[in-house]
Amino acid sequence: MNESLLFRQSLAKSRRVVVKIGSRVLVQKTGRPEHRRIRALVNEMAKLHQNGVEVVLVTSGAIGAGMEALGMASRPTAVPDLQMAAAVGQCRLMTAYDKLFSAARCKVGQVLLTHDDFSHKIRLTNASRTIENMLRHQVIPIVNENDAVADEEIRADIKLGDNDFLAALVVRLIRADLLIILSTVDGLRAPGTGGRTRRVPFLERVDNQSLALVTGQKGNLSKGGMGSKLRAAQLATQSGSHVVIADGRKIGTITRVMRGSDSGTLIVAA
Repeated sequence: MNESLLFRQSLAKSRRVVVKIGSRVLVQKTGRPEHRRIRALVNEMAKLHQNGVEVVLVTSGAIGAGMEALGMASRPTAVPDLQMAAAVGQCRLMTAYDKLFSAARCKVGQVLLTHDDFSHKIRLTNASRTIENMLRHQVIPIVNENDAVADEEIRADIKLGDNDFLAALVVRLIRADLLIILSTVDGLRAPGTGGRTRRVPFLERVDNQSLALVTGQKGNLSKGGMGSKLRAAQLATQSGSHVVIADGRKIGTITRVMRGSDSGTLIVAA
């Protein structure tokens, strides 16, 4: 049995899982929520929760949802406009999650964080205590960046990525076993034959060689590309968590990952 398969099979033993869902998985280009896809993802996470797995959801999509509600045709560039869209979108996003998780008999609670919270000892301790207590009482924490009060974190030129990096910080905060990053691609792609690309199913580590494979353009609604996902994976694996980057648009992706199927790109814990 090869090493990749062994690591895949070990994912089923994960007891604390962080699921990060990107903006383009959750919303259309207009910013209108993809309700059918969101419902399917919620049902998968609810099943994990009901089977005794502690699930933490790190979600993007607030700015995109706010854009649609405010009639914005494209992502604004001014920080006040981004903050306004986030404030409006947060309400819409959490209302949708609360309704869907409640239908699956799961309780949820919102945790708003900024990157600055992770460098402030008291706020970091409070965040950790809150999330741990929610998990202890079988409440699914839904984490999002507090874009309504953020500044440089929501600028388009951010260097660390968006909620990819936030998810990795949450992994480290709560010592999660697995981080699943759901995007619109099926993992890291490498050059293949005939000018095509092939999925990279397994990485022992994120290094310069794997980072050199990153190509493509970031979408209008998302700030993080594959580069930010790999750097987030690097941080998460250094914290002792496995990471899988997979296509969140495909129904059943979370279930396949947890079953050990060859889905997405698996990066193993350091």
